[in-house]
Amino acid sequence: TICAQQQPAATPAASPAARPAATSAPVQASVPLPTSKMAVIYTDAFLDQKTGIAKFNSVVGKLNGEFKAAKDELDGMQSRAQTLEAEINNLRQNSATPVATLQTKIDQLDQLKKDAQRKGEDAQIAYNRRRQELFMPLQDEIGKALETFAKARGINVIIDAAQVPLLYAAESIDITRAFITDFNTKNPVTAATTTTPPK
Repeated sequence: TICAQQQPAATPAASPAARPAATSAPVQASVPLPTSKMAVIYTDAFLDQKTGIAKFNSVVGKLNGEFKAAKDELDGMQSRAQTLEAEINNLRQNSATPVATLQTKIDQLDQLKKDAQRKGEDAQIAYNRRRQELFMPLQDEIGKALETFAKARGINVIIDAAQVPLLYAAESIDITRAFITDFNTKNPVTAATTTTPPK
């Protein structure tokens, strides 16, 4: 009797049939996968003069207008340089041309080229700075409008095909024309669109 008490019968927890249930991996609940709707846009189309975003054309016109005087001056300097080059070539072909006369023309041409290069570099720096001043607010405006456009249509991802090369994209997911039309309708070009040029 004592031996029987010291060796109790096996309990269900220790039985071989119960072990697999205790050591097997727990069954995980299924996790729902996110659903997404993707679209493609070609932002380079925004700059098209006829079918692009009208505000871009307005800003470009304003920018070019502000720098028209500088461009005209540089064009005039280039024209004078071409005229001087032609005169120098003619003087060189004429054996009777005094050396001092020829040298004077050459010096004038060299100085003109230096002045044109300096003015051109200054104008380019000023142009780039002003371009950023005008375009940054518009780019921010377009970015916000594109976000609103996407959310209203349940679009989760937009790929800019002008920046990311695509092997294939169905026309049905191209929202370029729809967005441009929507933006132009809601943001017409007015006199208040442009800002006052710097003094």
